Amino acid sequence: MHESAGPEIDHRFVQVGGLRVHLAEAGSGPLVVLLHGFPETWYSWRHQLRALAAAGYHAVAPDQRGYGRTDRPDAVEDYTILHTTGDVIQLVHALGEQGAVLAGHDWGGVVAWHAAMIRPDVVRGIVALSTPFQPHADGPHLAGLRAVAGSDYDRYYSVYVQRPGIADEELDADPHATVRRALHGASADGYPWSPIVPEGGRLLDIWPEPQRLPDWLTEDDIDTVAADFAKTGFTPALNWFRNFDRNWALTTAWHDSTIRQPALYLTGDRDLAATLPGIAGRSAAVPNARKAIVLPGCGHWLQQEQPEEVNQALLGFLRSLT
Repeated sequence: MHESAGPEIDHRFVQVGGLRVHLAEAGSGPLVVLLHGFPETWYSWRHQLRALAAAGYHAVAPDQRGYGRTDRPDAVEDYTILHTTGDVIQLVHALGEQGAVLAGHDWGGVVAWHAAMIRPDVVRGIVALSTPFQPHADGPHLAGLRAVAGSDYDRYYSVYVQRPGIADEELDADPHATVRRALHGASADGYPWSPIVPEGGRLLDIWPEPQRLPDWLTEDDIDTVAADFAKTGFTPALNWFRNFDRNWALTTAWHDSTIRQPALYLTGDRDLAATLPGIAGRSAAVPNARKAIVLPGCGHWLQQEQPEEVNQALLGFLRSLT
């Protein structure tokens, strides 16, 4: 297991509502909760856990609902944004705190933004990696995507995974290959990639088999993450995607809401996610957003591809809040 040097990372389980949550943590001080994306686990934050602890913060990276060693409910509708946001808010309180700063990457960024919007009394600030704030849209996500994707709609990856069992079986067949191809494919080394599944192809075909791993990624890293998915399968993680339109319906009360907390957005200049339909742009609904940071030569996995740069930005933001 490849982890950067620094303070010890401890592991434990915390009861969060009806969910048993596994978390990795380091340090003591003001609470910072680090939220991973897909297909990841707490391990994606290994470099930040140590850096934050060394700087005087209590850094906590949970396996989110359905991932890693955290409980994974069976029902698709148990993975809505209200469930995942509620997990984070209750986790803050279960750790004995009234508030925290949230840092989220990919789907973790979506959770961080919604937590800030729904519970501004708990979320002190937000750092979002790859996922800018998306105000509540005028219509459901998948219908809007149909207008953008056109004839490629059914093969667009976030539509392709809606069909129960199809993508699940493809990704489950070889978890090590799935993690390896995803981490390489969406990185700077795999850029650019197409979110459209090839005609007659499988989901993983959007990310070609890598000839070599990038310097920031080792076989041990892949083994660590793949071992968790080998136990859980990918269905719980895919269930997050299967709630796109349900999430839209559940959050209509927050239409036109504004995020008032201080916020920082980071992306890579080779991160395709920053340009995907429904993702691109920087919202005026975040009036206290700092200037966005674009990391040169960086793909989608910011905190792993360029950990020192992300640590510097994260610590600079945190220090500005005190």
